[in-house]
This record gives sequence, structure tokens and C-alpha cells, in this order.
Amino acid sequence: METLAAFESLRLPPLLLFFLIFFVIYLIGYLIVFRKWSPKIRPEASSCLISLVHGTPAVFLATHAILADPNRGFAGFNTQFQKLVLDYSIAYFLMDLLHYVIFFPSDVLFIAHHLATLFVVITCRYVVSHGAFAILSLLILAEVTSLCQNVWTLASARKGDIEFAAKVYAFLSPPFYALYSLVRGFIGPYFVYEMLVFYMGGLVDGLIPRWIWISWAVVVFTAIVVSILWISNLWIELYRERTTKLEKKVR
Repeated sequence: METLAAFESLRLPPLLLFFLIFFVIYLIGYLIVFRKWSPKIRPEASSCLISLVHGTPAVFLATHAILADPNRGFAGFNTQFQKLVLDYSIAYFLMDLLHYVIFFPSDVLFIAHHLATLFVVITCRYVVSHGAFAILSLLILAEVTSLCQNVWTLASARKGDIEFAAKVYAFLSPPFYALYSLVRGFIGPYFVYEMLVFYMGGLVDGLIPRWIWISWAVVVFTAIVVSILWISNLWIELYRERTTKLEKKVR
């Protein structure tokens, strides 16, 4: 493929090249795009920027990588393009992990999330060379809300001092919460169930070691539970905000 040939001509491993790209984008965000923002929120905003660059493109790239594989399935061998997409996501999570280690070392939950995610993607890409269909499908489900979530996060960071940001935050909250709830609360768990049924049927024995796919399942299940708890708290907070506003209007 032309894309693969282009990377080979650069004489840089795709993973390193992608990491450098995300690193440069992060610096652009921190030093240029968000330079006038408060030092407290500049790192988070820069993280959102690289997440924007990764999220939606990853959805399209992963979808193409899956559909382009005529032998796609839970037991399929990873294609070259699928490996490239996995490298793209590994580079992003490595860069964002570096961000958390430097600026938010006490945020154990996010650091653990990134380490667990990296374990899943790296083992799929470099250890077993199978399972890209499952991992890329999960990546699509995880990142399909990325655009909305990052805009919502940026608006949330400035809603206290910029009226437009407050309006964007208020406008995006309900649809973002609804989409996130649908994907993480229903579609994601159903896909994981189908994946586990296939794996437990022994159809990947000899291709993906049992300890690896069980580890994948544990990581994904934990991520889904945490996501459901997170979005549930946001729904409760939104309900309280709307209730408080209504009470003030009545008074």
C-alpha cells in the first residue's frame, strides 16, 4: 500500500514517528494554542488537543483496517495496516501517559488506565499478532465519543470565565452523556460478551494464549465499569444543576 511505502521511505519506525507527531502537537498546544490559558489547565487542554488528533482519525483508520481485511474476525491474523493503526494508538497513549506522569503523577486512576490500555494494544500488536479485529473494534467504541468529549472537556475548563464556553458546555452535556452512555453502557458490553463467547469456545487456542485474552477481558471489563460509574455521576450532577436552576426560577 502507498501509505506503508511512505512510512518505509522515511526510515523511521511508525511507532516512533507517530510518537514524535503527538509530542510536537502537544508542545504546539502547550506553547502556542493554549499559551494564554491558566497554567493549571494548559496541560489538560494540550492533552485534549492530542486526544482530538488521535480519537476521530483512529475511528476512521480502525474501521478501514477492519473492513479492508477479507479474513476479519476474532481469530484473524493482524494485517499490516491493522498493525499501523495499533502503532498509531500506542504512540498516543504513550504520549498521554508521559503527560500524566509529568503533570499529574498523583492521578493513579488515569495512569493505571493508560498502562492497562497499552498492555492490551502492545500485546495484540507485538506479542500475539492476532486479535486486531477485537482490539480495533473496542478502539472504535472507545474513541467514537472523543470529539464530543474533548470539546466538552475544554468548554468545562473555561466555563467559569468565558460565557461562550459555559453555553457550549451546557449545550453538549446532555447529548454527550447520552451517546457515551449508549456506547459504554450497552454497545461496548455486548461486543465484549460476543468476544468472550468466541474466545471461551476455544477457537483462538494456539493463536492467542489464554492468559492474554483473559487479561484483555479483565482490562476492558474494568474500563467499562469505571466508565459507567463516571457517566452516572455526571448524569446525577446534571440533574442537580437543572433542579437547582428550576428551584431558583420558581422562587
